[in-house]
Amino acid sequence: MPDLLSQIPDDQQIGSVTADGAYDTRKCHDAIADRGAHAVIPPRRNAKPWKVITAGAAARNEALRAAKYLGRALWRRWSGYHRRSRVETKMHCVKLLGQRLMARDFDRQVAELQVRIAVLNGYTALGIPVTEAVG
Repeated sequence: MPDLLSQIPDDQQIGSVTADGAYDTRKCHDAIADRGAHAVIPPRRNAKPWKVITAGAAARNEALRAAKYLGRALWRRWSGYHRRSRVETKMHCVKLLGQRLMARDFDRQVAELQVRIAVLNGYTALGIPVTEAVG
């Protein structure tokens, strides 16, 4: 993760970084804290508090306390972690429309992805119920 964050220019502000439990490491938390971002990473099930030496360790210990106090399911909702699974589900749907792009030119690849997204939005619109207030 530190390498991924270094690809983002330092003048661009990062609000939060969401990752799965595999990224619950000191290096990741420290890299996120160094950029001034908020880490949304679920602590591992057998997680123990870290010695507070860095800002990343302090933020991770706070997330660990919140997850233990609220419970893992409520922590996911409270922290916004549930949005990560929604993104992964939507990316899976995009991949169902084809694993590869057919176009070779970048502009055509962009257009191809936009068409796929329009198709997915059409399917999503068909499945959303129309509700009306009664009374």
